[in-house]
Amino acid sequence: MKYAKKSLGQNFLTDKNITRKITDTINIKNRNIIEIGPGHGALTDEIIKKDPKSIILIEKDISLFEQLKIKYFNNKKIKIFNTDILKYQIEDLKLNNYSIFGNLPYNISSQILVKFLKFKTWPPKFTDLIFMFQKELGEKIIAKYPSPHYGRLSILTSYRLSILNKFLISPNCFFPKPKVISQLIHFQPKKNKFNIKNINNLEKITNILFSNKRKMINKNLIKILSREKIKMIHDLKLNLRPQDIEPSIYYQITQLYEKN
Repeated sequence: MKYAKKSLGQNFLTDKNITRKITDTINIKNRNIIEIGPGHGALTDEIIKKDPKSIILIEKDISLFEQLKIKYFNNKKIKIFNTDILKYQIEDLKLNNYSIFGNLPYNISSQILVKFLKFKTWPPKFTDLIFMFQKELGEKIIAKYPSPHYGRLSILTSYRLSILNKFLISPNCFFPKPKVISQLIHFQPKKNKFNIKNINNLEKITNILFSNKRKMINKNLIKILSREKIKMIHDLKLNLRPQDIEPSIYYQITQLYEKN
């Protein structure tokens, strides 16, 4: 087996029980599937067994890309792209109702998730995201209010995605063995009752307010909104800290900011 590249955050999934468990999260038969970072194809092999309509593999490592081309040469359902997922215009694909799997590199996994959260068209054409993260990051992504891990990433994620399923994966299931536990999370897109025009504005608001996490929000909030607009926010107490404010308040602040 080829040695993993540290620079690309490679940890290859090798446990067949886990690959089966991951592919069992959705009904793959006759569906369009995208897999990010297939590596040697351990998860891909399990996806193929479930008879999808098509598979797109996105692999940044050129040597792995060449191996995958040889391995799946005779499979007409599979298309393989040698590209960086952060640069790939996945939203432009002419696919509907597709599902995305990814054993994501730990060093860019939050960036990959945010890329999907920022799709311009919402609801998007994908129906499921089944992503693997480092457990510590996974807890920040799915954290509910109020909880110790609640913050910017969970506010952004919960605006656009519902969490259907999650489970932990031991380091023993990978080569090379990572020093951390992994967490698989199954997301589905949702419509939010708060209509934010541009999710970049929600990201900006949370960045500003969480920049001084231990301080009360009143000083930073006045940089964003006029005093008149601040008075329009329901259930807001200005002596609270950013982590003590529920997501709906952040959505209201963003809506008022967009009206400026």
